[in-house]
Amino acid sequence: MKRVLFFLGQLNDIDVEWMIKNGSKIELKTGSKLIQKGQPIDNLYIVLSGQLVVCTDGANNETIATLGAGEIVGEMSFLESRSPSVSVIATQPTIAYVISRNAMDSRLSTNSDFRANFYYALALFLSNRLRKTTDQMGYGKPEEEDLIDVNVLDGVAQAGSRFGQILNRFSEV
Repeated sequence: MKRVLFFLGQLNDIDVEWMIKNGSKIELKTGSKLIQKGQPIDNLYIVLSGQLVVCTDGANNETIATLGAGEIVGEMSFLESRSPSVSVIATQPTIAYVISRNAMDSRLSTNSDFRANFYYALALFLSNRLRKTTDQMGYGKPEEEDLIDVNVLDGVAQAGSRFGQILNRFSEV
């Protein structure tokens, strides 16, 4: 859950409302692939409920990570316009918020404040994910895993409220 708070804490209420209005909800059944390794994706996702696994999609189909509510998915392909190097599969019924690349690109190209906040938010999110991975590999400091940078802390309460707005909006649909 913490990761979406990094992300939403950097956006303002107008941007979050815009995202809510321009995104939609998808429901995945257990075993459904949200992302297929090697296949281009044109969306950014936020997991609202359920569970997904990130896997190699090779002969052994090795699980790399487990994702739950509050995780952002598809951000790497969004940033660099490359096909994903892994697959993402629902391991239980999952609901995700989805927004298209076209909608995001339009907003990013016409609103410089949103663009700056969005990319800063993604940078914080990816930095946190990399730290967690480094810790899991035994190179970091796992005892600091749950610490939040004081510069980010101010936006966390608002971010929790914003994630609640997204959950409420898409539970109604």
